[in-house]
Amino acid sequence: MSRIAGWVLLILLLISCQKSSNSIENLLIKGSDTEVNVALALAEAFMEKEPNVSIAVTGGGSGTGVAALLSGKTNIANSSRPMKPDELKMAEARGIRPLPIVFGIDALAIIVNEQNPLDSLTMDELARVFKGEVRHWAAIGGPNMNVSLYGRQSNSGTFIYFRDEVLNAEYSASLKQMNGTAQIVEAISTDPAGVGYVGVGYLLEKSGDLPQGVKLLKVSRAKGQTAYSPLESSHITSDQYPIVRPLYQYVNGKPSGRLLEFLLFAIGAEGQAIVSKNGYYPISKAQHAADIELLNAEVAINK
Repeated sequence: MSRIAGWVLLILLLISCQKSSNSIENLLIKGSDTEVNVALALAEAFMEKEPNVSIAVTGGGSGTGVAALLSGKTNIANSSRPMKPDELKMAEARGIRPLPIVFGIDALAIIVNEQNPLDSLTMDELARVFKGEVRHWAAIGGPNMNVSLYGRQSNSGTFIYFRDEVLNAEYSASLKQMNGTAQIVEAISTDPAGVGYVGVGYLLEKSGDLPQGVKLLKVSRAKGQTAYSPLESSHITSDQYPIVRPLYQYVNGKPSGRLLEFLLFAIGAEGQAIVSKNGYYPISKAQHAADIELLNAEVAINK
């Protein structure tokens, strides 16, 4: 190789390296409205550490995120529920290997209007209320008015989780399906007969107070047992509060590069501090170990 050719090759290599170091790497995160704020906070913190990475975060519901993963239109599907059997079947048919990484723990808070004199409900009462079997608050010690139900729309992971884990049946036909958590809170704050469920991370305002006009109910597993609040972390970690669920970030198969770095950041110490700051609960050491094992696995396993 001539001296001139050598210099040309060196210059091309330098240009290539500079281009690589300055290039923006894009990641897309889509799905659960419950997770969108905490995912955005994680993305912003990660981008601050890694300026060459651009992460776009959008909500739309868990079903929307999973659909985007199955069609190859997102890197991460945020989901507040496990993927459904039909979604897993579709993934298999399309050669998609959904890998579920749990990065936080959410508790569903039961809220009523501040005028409601009730302080707690049992799981059975809660189920009967949302199934429509209890239509009048007075039947369970509440005010003398008909129950007004508020929940999420059917593509929401929260809608499905609450139906499958609390009701074990279909919702009452009178359920008002709201587009987002904020709408549920706003509606109940002005409806003395209202009751609804929201992710606890969404409930408190920046001041740490409940939204105006809204009251949080404690929940017990059965009549005669102690009712617990989802706002006390000890009630979550000790498994005393009964409506607790994992928050998932699904990816297609074993991740690498920036995608892997972001997932590790989310379940690491810095990411978990962000999860806590946003009102959710950090994963256990056992869950962290399970996530790491899964990230290192070649075969995706749905939990």
